[in-house]
Order: sequence, then C-alpha cells, then structure tokens
Amino acid sequence: MNPPRISSFKIALVAAIGGFLFGFDTGVIAGTQLFFTEYFELTPGQQGWAVGSALYGCLAGALLAGYLTKVIGRKFTLILSAVLFSVSAWGSGIAGSLTELVIYRIIGGIGIGFASMAAPMYIAEVSPPATRGKMVSLYQLAIVLGFFAVFLATYYLGGGDTASLTVEQLEAAHRHNLERGWRLMFWSELPVALAFLALLFFVPSSPRWLALQHRDQEALWVLTRLSGNEKIATEDLASIKQSLEVPQITNVKQLLLAGLGFATLLGIMLSVFQQVTGINAILYYGAEIFSSALGYGPQDALKQQLWLAAVNLVFTFVAILTVDKWGRKPLFLTGTAGMFIGLSVLAHSLYSQQVGVISLIAILLFIGSFAMSMGPVVWVMLSEMFPNRARSFAMSIAVGAQWLFNGIVANTFPLLNRSDINQSGFNGALPYMVFAFFCIVAFIFVWRLLPETKGKSLEEIEQIW
Repeated sequence: MNPPRISSFKIALVAAIGGFLFGFDTGVIAGTQLFFTEYFELTPGQQGWAVGSALYGCLAGALLAGYLTKVIGRKFTLILSAVLFSVSAWGSGIAGSLTELVIYRIIGGIGIGFASMAAPMYIAEVSPPATRGKMVSLYQLAIVLGFFAVFLATYYLGGGDTASLTVEQLEAAHRHNLERGWRLMFWSELPVALAFLALLFFVPSSPRWLALQHRDQEALWVLTRLSGNEKIATEDLASIKQSLEVPQITNVKQLLLAGLGFATLLGIMLSVFQQVTGINAILYYGAEIFSSALGYGPQDALKQQLWLAAVNLVFTFVAILTVDKWGRKPLFLTGTAGMFIGLSVLAHSLYSQQVGVISLIAILLFIGSFAMSMGPVVWVMLSEMFPNRARSFAMSIAVGAQWLFNGIVANTFPLLNRSDINQSGFNGALPYMVFAFFCIVAFIFVWRLLPETKGKSLEEIEQIW
C-alpha cells in the first residue's frame, strides 16, 4: 500500500518563502535608505556600503551553502537561513549607527545567500521534470512578491498617499520617517521570517540529498509520497543512485577534470549577466532614481516604486506560464531584447533631457522584460544544469558569482550615478548605457552557447555535459 501522497507544489511554496524573504530583505533597503542616509548623514560612499553590505553577506552565505546543503541538507540550510532573517530584521531596526546597521544587514545577507542556493535546489529536487521550470519559477515569483510586499510596506509606513497633505504635514511625515519609520520598515519582515522557520519543520528532506547520504529507505519514502507510486519511486531512486556512483565533486580541480568546466562557466556567466544588466541597481535605488533623475519627491518616489513592483509581479506570471512551454533559451532571449530596448529609451530620454512619461514607461519595460526572462530563467537553469554529484559545489560557485557582482553593482551605482562625467557629460544616462551594453553581450552569449533543458530530468541533463 502506497503512503499518502504529498504535494510537491505545496513543498515548493514553503521553500519559496525563502525567496519572498530574499526579495523583502533586499527590497527593504530601497525604501529605508532614503531616510537612514539622512538620519546617519552618510556620504555617497557610505550609502553604497550601507546598501551593498548585505550583498557581501549574500556572497559568503552562497559559498558556505555549498558545504551546508551537502552536509546538513537543503532543508536544514533553509531553517538556518530563517533564523538569520529573523535576527537581521530585528537588529536592523534597532541599529544606532552605520556600523550596527551594516553588521545586521550582513547577517541577513548570509541568510539570503543560504536561501538563494538551497531553496531553488530543493525545489528542483522535489519537482517532476514536466513542471520543474514552473516550480522553480515559483521561487522567482516569491522574490518578486517580497519586493512588492516591502514596497507596499515602506509606502504605507512611510506615510502613504501624500498628495493631499499640507506642507506642515509633509514635514511631520518626513520627520517620522527619519526617526522611526525606517526602523518599522525593517521590522515588518520579522513575522514572515518566523512563519518560514515554523513551516520548514513540516516539509521532508530532499530525496536526492538523502540518497547522497546513503539513507535510501528515507529517500524511497519521500519519492513514493511525491509520486504516489512505489514502483515509480523505486525507478527514480535507482536512477538517482546510478548518477551518484561516480565520486562526489568537492573542489574546482575535480570539477574541471569531470568535464563540467563549461557548465560551470555557463552558470557563472548567467549569474553575472543577471546583475550587470542593472536590475538590482534600479530596484535598490528606485526611489532615488525617481526622486533625483525623474523629479519626484521622496514620498512620491516611494509611490512610483509600486509601479516597478506591480510590473515585476505581473510579468513573473508570464514566465511561470511559458518557461516549460517556450523553453528556457527563447524566453531568456526575448526578455533580454526587451531589457535592452527599455534601457536604451531611458538613457536617451535622460541624455536628451526629455524626461517624462516615456522615461517611466522605459523603466517599466525593462522591469517587465527582466521579470519574464532573466529573473526566473537564471534560477531555473542554475538549479537544474549541474549533476547530482556536483550540484552543491558548482551551484555555490555560480550563486556566489551572482552575489559578488550584485554587491559590486550596488556599491558602484551611486558613485557612477553621481559622478561629474555622468552628470555633466551624459545628463545622468551613463549607468543605463552601460547596462544596455551588457544586455547585448548576454543576448549573444546565451544565443550561441546555452543548451535547452526543457522537459529533461535532472539525470538526463547530466548527459549534456
């Protein structure tokens, strides 16, 4: 008699909360940095450090997650990330100095690094091949929902619609945000982090990790509950065990000797392209972009960010509905072309000093194109492209590269954006020209080199390399 079936979709939803917290924790900086920058009287360099510091925690977390997901498993790595999210949310809100804020942001960044590696890997390993792209895309959807939720939280905690307020009321709202509002924005993450921690105790361990630990009976039990059929589960376990017969890969030399250097290069470059095309510069500094480049006041800038979050959310659903039909590569190429067009129009409007509705539309086109392509497709590819014997180590390298370049972009954007050459020579357009150039490079790279993995099992994908 087969044990009661468990839904891989429900398991994926729980794991995807890690993505929600990823989006929330990285997005909360966009609303708060307007106010804590003024509160702590930060220079542009200090502002970049405050915003980007968490990302170096993400880098450390992603690299360490390669070891943790192998030793304690995908599930318990996520549990540890939930603890770190909780500590960071509480601590960031009580910070009394830039140093304290940075310390708690780095703690949260380590949690994000754990979740960014463990969650998509875990989802991929419990999902059937036919819907794996859609299931892993739930992780990207959760990230986007996290951004949307935090933009709502920062908007309403920051005072909501201020159009009808008097000058005195606007000043009072601004003083509130300087003294306490940004702290409440950080604390708003805490309930979700605690809920994530609790729910993780009700999902099973990854069957592939259990097989890796030679806990075959437990792996068979999980596979049977996932498929609802012990015969299918037995066949799946045999396939997994066969893929694990070769020695496990634990260092770069073994990775190269195993012929996986090309796969690792692809994973690293996908991660790099996801960052250097500018998505997080616009999401992190969206309020500042709207305020300085497009002429909105601080409170109105928070409102405009809701447009970014809404478009991001809607077009992520496009990706979920198409990634297993169109395939990973066509979706990536279509979206990257849209990103290039959006950035080019935005850069032209700034350079020609014809800023207006067209500039906002260009930003939204860029966000929507990213949300339907590079955002989810990179996570899908990273979670499925590496063999069982190398997944933890190779994915930690690729995700680590993602966070490294995320941090570089976050730190350098305010310096480049406020530089004399950008302001006097390009009228503020230079960063977006650079991002548009990298969209072209990403398009050509993926078009020429990336194989399609749609509909293949994880073990079948191993044969590509």
